[in-house]
Amino acid sequence: MGFASGYLDERALFPEFVKEAPDRNTGIIVVVPSYDEPGISRMLDSLSLCSEIPCKVEVLIVINAPGDASEKSISNNKLTIENIEIWKQLNTGCFFRLYTIVAEPLPVKGWGVGLARKTGMDEAVRRFETINRPDGVILNLDADCIVDNNYFVSVYSEFLLKKERSACSIYFEHPLSGSDFPVEVYKYITLYELHLRYYFQGLLLSGFPYVFHTVGSAIGVKALPYIKAGGMNRKQAGEDFYFIQKLVPAGGYFSLNSTCVRPSPRPSFRVPFGTGASVNRLTGAGETELMTYNILAFKELNSFFCIAEEYYYNAAQDSDGFYNSLPAGIKSFIEKEELFGKLKEIRNNTSGFQSFKKRFFGWFNMFRIVKYLNHAHSVIFEKVPVQIASCDLLSELGIRLSPDESGSLLEYFRSLERNN
Repeated sequence: MGFASGYLDERALFPEFVKEAPDRNTGIIVVVPSYDEPGISRMLDSLSLCSEIPCKVEVLIVINAPGDASEKSISNNKLTIENIEIWKQLNTGCFFRLYTIVAEPLPVKGWGVGLARKTGMDEAVRRFETINRPDGVILNLDADCIVDNNYFVSVYSEFLLKKERSACSIYFEHPLSGSDFPVEVYKYITLYELHLRYYFQGLLLSGFPYVFHTVGSAIGVKALPYIKAGGMNRKQAGEDFYFIQKLVPAGGYFSLNSTCVRPSPRPSFRVPFGTGASVNRLTGAGETELMTYNILAFKELNSFFCIAEEYYYNAAQDSDGFYNSLPAGIKSFIEKEELFGKLKEIRNNTSGFQSFKKRFFGWFNMFRIVKYLNHAHSVIFEKVPVQIASCDLLSELGIRLSPDESGSLLEYFRSLERNN
């Protein structure tokens, strides 16, 4: 019985797709969901230009479609398959094996990108089980992405060879200029990525210990940790966020910043939120600003986290005093009885401060932080333009930049992550 047999028997939706046995030295498998992507050759060209690595690589493209897909989209899927076959014929010397998994049309309720990713990732697990590679790396990429040519080198050296590392978020950058899209698309993707990176730095400012980007096309996970996390979820949007929240508490999660995935900035109607949906909403509404969370909310979180840690050492003190010292937004978000009931429970079931801290942030996790931020901005704070919020945060770090230069702001926020 292999390391993944139980998982595949219980959780996999489909039997084996790829009949050809994997090379015994396969160490990395890239999973690419593809729906209505006839231009997929650009992504394949990008992967083929990458530097080769000592282990073998596979690419699994999951051709899929929801139940309500248009005839045009289904036709484009067929064209995608044809284009992949043409690409294979023109690139017979390519260093990776390329397989097409056709997973449409299927009578599966709620089909979307989550299920497409799951289908490909489960197949990758099945192939790693065949060669007994529980440490094999599964990479997620999207069909409209390109990657830097050290993509596989970085994943191999900083992830596959590091036994203590279980999963990662790979550094990403959207293109901010070009001729592929109208000028306003590049303008709005600049604002949206600035929002993502401002949010990242805001969480760092708050003192939250598990700060990672949740971009579906830039996630990697080893086969065994994938299984232990229960596999990819079935959500039609936000599947990346939910999946990462299952991986992080297990440990070994890190940010891989030595290479870059470059997702497309294109608008999209496919999912209700995320990059494509946000750009689509902004361009459709003709908005000039993207509103984001007030920096004061992240400062509230920082105060709350400090007070919660202080509780570990001073639990015998009056809880009323502790509660009254909390920021207004936190008190509005959580009542005293619930908070101190939970803090007492956590303290009574931990043997030291580090275990208390781990358990506390297992409770007040990213899900709860997002709920707090949305609540606080409905009763306490007002959202602000992302350029203003970004300048406010940089001021906390002693950096002065103009809110009028969103591109310069974004580049500075990018540098904060690249240099970390």
